[in-house]
Amino acid sequence: MRLVMKEPVERMDRPYARRWWALLVLCLSLLIIVMANTALTVAAPDMTEDLRLSSADLQWVIDGYTVPYAALMLLLGAIGDKYSRRGALVLGLVVFGGGAIAGSLVDTSTGVITARAVMGVGAALIMPATLSLLAATFPRAERAKAIVLWTATAGLAIAAGPLVAGALLEHHGWSSTFLINVPIAALAIVGALVLVPPSKAAHHNRIDHVGGLLSVVWIGSLVYMIIEGPHFGWGVKAVSAAVVAGAGLLSFVLWELRHPRPVVDVRRFAHRRFAGSNLAVALFFLAVFGAFYYLTQHLQFVLGHDALDTGVRMLPLAGAVFVGSALTGYLTPRVGMRITVTAGMVGGTAALALLTRVDASSVYGDFVLPLVILGLAIGLALSPCTDAIMGAFPEAELGVGGAVNDTSLELGGSLGIAILGSVLAGSYSSHLADATAGGGLPAGALATAQDSVGAGYAVAQGIGDKARALGEQAARTPDAEQAAQLKTQAGQLADGARQMADAVGSSFSDAVARTSLVGAVILGVGTVLVAVLLPGKGRTGGEVAAENGAAAESGAEGRGDADAGTGAEVADTDTGTGAEVADPDTDAHAELPDTDPDAVGTGTGTGTGTDADSRTGVDTGTDAQGDVVVGVGGPVEEAGAGGRASR
Repeated sequence: MRLVMKEPVERMDRPYARRWWALLVLCLSLLIIVMANTALTVAAPDMTEDLRLSSADLQWVIDGYTVPYAALMLLLGAIGDKYSRRGALVLGLVVFGGGAIAGSLVDTSTGVITARAVMGVGAALIMPATLSLLAATFPRAERAKAIVLWTATAGLAIAAGPLVAGALLEHHGWSSTFLINVPIAALAIVGALVLVPPSKAAHHNRIDHVGGLLSVVWIGSLVYMIIEGPHFGWGVKAVSAAVVAGAGLLSFVLWELRHPRPVVDVRRFAHRRFAGSNLAVALFFLAVFGAFYYLTQHLQFVLGHDALDTGVRMLPLAGAVFVGSALTGYLTPRVGMRITVTAGMVGGTAALALLTRVDASSVYGDFVLPLVILGLAIGLALSPCTDAIMGAFPEAELGVGGAVNDTSLELGGSLGIAILGSVLAGSYSSHLADATAGGGLPAGALATAQDSVGAGYAVAQGIGDKARALGEQAARTPDAEQAAQLKTQAGQLADGARQMADAVGSSFSDAVARTSLVGAVILGVGTVLVAVLLPGKGRTGGEVAAENGAAAESGAEGRGDADAGTGAEVADTDTGTGAEVADPDTDAHAELPDTDPDAVGTGTGTGTGTDADSRTGVDTGTDAQGDVVVGVGGPVEEAGAGGRASR
C-alpha cells in the first residue's frame, strides 16, 4: 500500500474504498477552522487583560479572521478546482497552522490581529476544499449522508470551541488556544496525504481572475462594513466600505453575466432551490452566531461561570445537532427538503423566542431547552441546504460550490454578530443608564460600564475595591470619629458596588431578551421566505435540472453542466438514475444508472441540451430499475470521444 494516496478520484472506476476515512480527515479540518472562532469568545477576557486590548482591538482580533476568510473563498475555491483540491486543503492547513504558531508568540494587539488574518487566509483555502473533496469522493447515493456528517461537525465545533478553550485556560494562558490548532492541523495534513485522493476538474478553462478579484473586493468590503459600522459608528471608514461593497457587487454581477466562463454563474440565484438554500444558510448562521455571541457572555459574566464551565454548558447544543442531523437523513427523503428545512428554521425561531424570557433571575436551567431546540434546528435545516447548493454545480466547479455555501455561512455569521451584537450593546447601554439614574455614579464610570458587560462588572468591582480599601483604612485609624466616617463611606461604597453589579446583570439580561426577540423576528420572516422559495417534494427531474441551468438529465439529481437546457421527464424527483447530457469531461459516454435508494416512482424521459462547453447531447433513461442508460454527446469544436462509467 502506498503511503501517499496518488490515484485521482476521477480515474477510479468504482467508489473509493476508504472514502469514510477521508471524510474523517475533511471533518477534522473543518472542525479546527470553526473552533478557531468560537474558542476565542471564551479566551477574550484573558487576552484583553494580558494585552490590554481596547474594545476596538478585541473586536478586530475576533473579526480579523473573518474578513479574509469570507472574501477569498470564491477565488480560492476556483483555483482549487483547476489545480488541486487536495493541494488547496493541505496548503490551507499549513497556512492556518503557521498563523496559529505566530498568534501564540506575539504580545501586541497588532500582532494577534495579523496572525488571525493569516489563519483566515488558511481557512479560506480549507473550507471550500473540504466540501468539494467530499462531493468528488462520494457517489451521489451516499453524498447526502456524508454532508449530514459534515454539517454535524460544523455544529459540534460551534459548541466544542468554548469547551476546549475553557479546558486549556484552566492551566494555561490564552496563547494555548492558538497552539492547540497546530498538532491537529499537522494530523489533518498527514491524513489528507494518506487518505484523501487527489481531485481536480477534468476540464477547466482559464480562471476568471477579474471576477475572482471583484468577489474579493465586494465581499471583503461588505464584511468590513458589517463589522465597522455597527461597532464603531458610521464614519468615513464604514461609509466608504459600503460604497465600495455596493459598486463592487454591481461590477461583479455585470462582469459575471457577460463572461463566458464566470467564476460563479450568478444566474443560479434566480432559481428558487438554489436561492432558498443560500438564504436559509445565511439566516440560520445569522441567528446561531448572534445567539452564541451573547449567550457565552451571559454564562460567563452574569451567571459567573468560568471558561471551562461555560464550554460544558454549551454541550446540549452539540448533542442536539447530531440528533437533528440523524433526523434530517431520515425525514428529507420522505417528506422533502422544503418541509425539513422549514421545520428547522421554525425550531430556530422558537429557540430564540424562548430566550426572550431571560431576566435577572434566570439560571442555567432556563437556557437548556433553547440550546437543545437550536441544536436540533441546525441539524435539521443545514444538511439539505448544503446538499442542494453543492448539487447545483457541475464537477468542474465543486470548489466554487463549496465556496458559495461557505460564503453564505460566513456572511450570515458576520451579520448575526454585527446586527444582534449592535442591538445587544444598544439595549444594554440604555437599560444600564436607566438602572443607575440618580445613583450618583460619575459620568465617566457610567460610560465605561456601558461599553460592555465585562466593563460594567469591572466598574462594580472597582467600587467594591475602593470600599474595602476604606474599610482597611478605618481599621487602622486611631481617631474613633474619623474611623466611623470611613466605615460609613466604605459601607455606602459597598452597597453601591452591589447595586452596580445588580444593575449590570439585570441590564444585560434584559438586553439578551430584547436581542433574542429581534433575532426571532428576523429568522421568522426568513422562514416564510425560504418556505416560499424552496420547491416542493413532487418536482420532476426535468424541472430541477432546468432550475439549476443544466442540460436535461434523467433522474432526480438535477445537476447538469449546461447553462441552458430543455427536457421532459416522467421520472419522480427522488429517482436518482439516468445518463448525463454533455458531461464536461466526456464527449460520448455510456453510464450505468445512479440508483438512489429513495426512489419512489418509475418513468422514462428524454432530453436535449447544450452545456457551457458547447457540447450537445441526447439522453434516454429509466429510473432505478437497473436498466442501462446510454447518453451520447458530441463536441462542437473538438474531435474525439471518450467513455466513462458513472459512479
